[in-house]
Amino acid sequence: MFEIYPYDEGFIFKTPKEINGVIQIPPMIDDRKLAKVYKESSKWNDIMEVSCVGSLNRINLQGDIIELIRVNETLHDKKITNITEKILEDREIKIVTIAGPSSSGKTTFSNRLKLHLMASEIRPLMISLDDYYVNRDQIPIDENGKKDFETIKALDIELLNKNLRDLMLEREVEIPKYDFTSGQRKEKGEIVKISKNTIIILEGIHGLNNSLIEGISQSHIFKIYISCLTQLNIDAHNRIKTSIVRKMRRIVRDSISRNFDAEETLEMWSRVRKGESKNIFPYQENADVIFDTSLAYEIGVLKPAVERELIKIKMSSPHYDEARKLLRLLSYFTTISDRYVPDESILKEFIGGSYFYNY
Repeated sequence: MFEIYPYDEGFIFKTPKEINGVIQIPPMIDDRKLAKVYKESSKWNDIMEVSCVGSLNRINLQGDIIELIRVNETLHDKKITNITEKILEDREIKIVTIAGPSSSGKTTFSNRLKLHLMASEIRPLMISLDDYYVNRDQIPIDENGKKDFETIKALDIELLNKNLRDLMLEREVEIPKYDFTSGQRKEKGEIVKISKNTIIILEGIHGLNNSLIEGISQSHIFKIYISCLTQLNIDAHNRIKTSIVRKMRRIVRDSISRNFDAEETLEMWSRVRKGESKNIFPYQENADVIFDTSLAYEIGVLKPAVERELIKIKMSSPHYDEARKLLRLLSYFTTISDRYVPDESILKEFIGGSYFYNY
C-alpha cells in the first residue's frame, strides 16, 4: 500500500499509518510553504558544499569547519533580515507572533528579530505567552488524567486579548509575570506602554492559532513558524528525522538549565510530541513565513554533551534501547568544538553561553 504524487520538481511518497484504529493512507496535504523551506535548505547545503554526514566530517577533518559555521550562521542572519524587511513593508503590522515546537529556538529567534527591528528604528515589545498561564490548579486535565500544559485552554486568553487591545490603543498595561516554581502568577507584573513605532513580538507555541488573538484584525498580525525542519542525511538512502535533532537539543538544555537527566527528558518526550501534533503542526500553514532553525553542523557540536547524558541510562531503563540508537547515530559524526559557535547562534540556546541567556 502506497500512493505517489508528482510535486514541484519531485514527488511525494505516502505510506500507510494507523488512523482511528484503521490502517490507511493519510490524505494528501499541500504544504506549499514547507516545501519552499525544503528547497531553500537544499540550496543552502549547496552553498556550504555539504550534502550528507560524510561531507560534513570531511570538511571538519580538513580544518574548514569554522568557515562552514560562519556561512551557515550568515545564511540564518540573512533570512532574519529578509523576514524583518517583509514585516516593515506592511505598515499595518503591529503584532508578530512566533510559534514552533519544543527546542526550536523560539526565544533566540525572537531576540534576534528584536535586534533587527531595533536597527530599523522600531521599538519592539517582547511578550511571552508563558506569562499568561492560568494558575496550576486551574490547568485543564487531559484524557489520561494529567494536567495538559500544551493546550491553548491553559492560557488566560481573555486577559491576553484585553492587554493586546489596550496596547494597540496606546494605553498603559500591566503584563503578568508567571512563576513556574510556584505555578502561580506573581502579584505584580511589568507596566508597559507602546508608541506608534512599536511592534509587539508575541512568542509561544500557540502563536499560529487564529483563536489566540480575537478582536484584532488579522491585517495587523504577522505570523512566523519556526522549527528544526531539515537535517543532513546520513547518506543517499538514510535520513535523520528532525525530531531527533530537537530531542538532542532538549537533552542538552535540560541537563544544563533544569538539572534533568536524559532519562527524564526521554520520559516526557512522547507527551511533548503528542502536544505538538495537536496544538502546533495543524496550524503551520497559517504562517506568513517559515524559518528553519536547523544548522548543518549542530549534531557534531551537540555530540559530546548528548553522549555524556545518554551513557548514564542503565540497561534496566525502558529508554535504554532508544539511548543506544541515539549513541549509534552520534557515532557517525566527528566532534565539532563549541568554541566556534557564535554567541548569538540559536544553537547556544541549548549548549549554553548564549548572548541572550544567563546559563
